[in-house]
Amino acid sequence: MPSTRTVALAAAGATLAAVTACAPQDDATPTAAPAATGGAACAKEKLPTRTPGRLTVATDDPAYAPWFTDNKPDNGEGFEAAVAYAVAGKLGYAREDVTWTRTKFDVAVAPGPKEFDFDINQFSITEERKKAVDFSAPYYLVRQAVVARKSAKIAGRTTLADLRDAKLGAQVGTTSYQAITQVVKPTAKPQVYNSNDDAKKALQNGQIDGLVVDLPTAFYITGAELTDTTIVGQLPQVGSPEAFGLLLDRGSPLTGCVSGAVDQLAADGTLRQLEQKWLGKTAGAAELT
Repeated sequence: MPSTRTVALAAAGATLAAVTACAPQDDATPTAAPAATGGAACAKEKLPTRTPGRLTVATDDPAYAPWFTDNKPDNGEGFEAAVAYAVAGKLGYAREDVTWTRTKFDVAVAPGPKEFDFDINQFSITEERKKAVDFSAPYYLVRQAVVARKSAKIAGRTTLADLRDAKLGAQVGTTSYQAITQVVKPTAKPQVYNSNDDAKKALQNGQIDGLVVDLPTAFYITGAELTDTTIVGQLPQVGSPEAFGLLLDRGSPLTGCVSGAVDQLAADGTLRQLEQKWLGKTAGAAELT
């Protein structure tokens, strides 16, 4: 998986660069965050947050859908806004105890003291970044998705079987290509491209029925790059997916407790429910079964 950020834009015409999560895999497999010290040690009154009794949470500005809604993290709408409040709740903080602040992505991942307790901003967990910052346990494992023109024969399909007769394409050597061959298993040989730019051109020109990319990149393509395209759906997990984690200061005394809160949300099904709501139904990226 790549060590660069995956950016998902929802507004057409946005000019941020998308760094995809479907680049060739590397050897930097995310490792677990420090275990939560648990129990009384993670009680709200004992957590050494920047402001006693309050939790300061950061994200970028602007904050895009479907991760946030209307660039207003404090409304709790959007996948990452909802995750942040869910983590806060597990740590004992009520909604009114959460203060949002804005920090640019590059500033957050750089070494040095932080002006937040944790940052949530589609940070990929990598070994290189862990030399400068801490990460929680993963709150999201990046899924692969199929993008098609709205007029394509696969638009509106709902099952993997519906895609078996489609001509699909992906960048060479990526988990996206693996998803085609190992999950969809189409009857037609997948088309392989040297870059996502080449693959997008093929999609535009009708040379392929669908393009497989990671879901954040699918949001970016359909929301900001290619008009008249749609996300057909998400594919089941394949391989070792990229993982997003909450970012904390290097050696933060909060890392264990925050990571433990994320683990609890995973265990009780909350993260899955939020993913289905905000990245599936609301964002129009239902799962292909």
